[in-house]
Amino acid sequence: MKSFTQIDGLVVPMMRSNVDTDAIIPKQFLKSIKRSGFGVNLFDAWRYDDPGFPGQDASTRQPTKDFILNAPRYKGAQILLAGDNFGCGSSREHAVWALDDYGFRSVIAPSFADIFFNNSFKSGFLPIVVEEAVVERFAAECEASEGYRLSIDLAAQTVTTPSGDVTTFEIDAFRKHCLLNGFDDIGLTLQKRDAIEQYEAARKQSAPWLFT
Repeated sequence: MKSFTQIDGLVVPMMRSNVDTDAIIPKQFLKSIKRSGFGVNLFDAWRYDDPGFPGQDASTRQPTKDFILNAPRYKGAQILLAGDNFGCGSSREHAVWALDDYGFRSVIAPSFADIFFNNSFKSGFLPIVVEEAVVERFAAECEASEGYRLSIDLAAQTVTTPSGDVTTFEIDAFRKHCLLNGFDDIGLTLQKRDAIEQYEAARKQSAPWLFT
């Protein structure tokens, strides 16, 4: 898993509440367990006027003119601003994978659905919870200033605006440790590789019949 330490990223304000996982990545695109290739269909039903299908060449599709991600000023955005209860609906890790594959590294919102929130940390993706008024202020500043960026420092647990205003956020210490070091569940287990190998070697000596 890639680590998350600091980013200084372009921001896109999509201030919708109750954005569910089927809107983030529709069910017809869940054809793979690889973590790549989903970004092209992120918010597919909102992003395109025509219905899409897996493997389709996106260059042949008709973008929805008024959908915010299709605006040139937000091309290359890494930070998404959202409303309450982001990531609700069915449980699918693909929702986080699609956001990450598109290029986002973090979503800032007043609240998240629990399963999406937990899945994010397993993929090196940072969901940040701050008060609704703070998200709305970021969004207003973003809309008023093209090229608006926020700086996120995970170690310091801060979000800093271009004017230098600093907002702090809370994060579980263990999750923070894993993100900073790029540890998913497998990575954490491999930290104990030597101890595991020593145990297996000892078991082969004490109970060889288990290994035949």
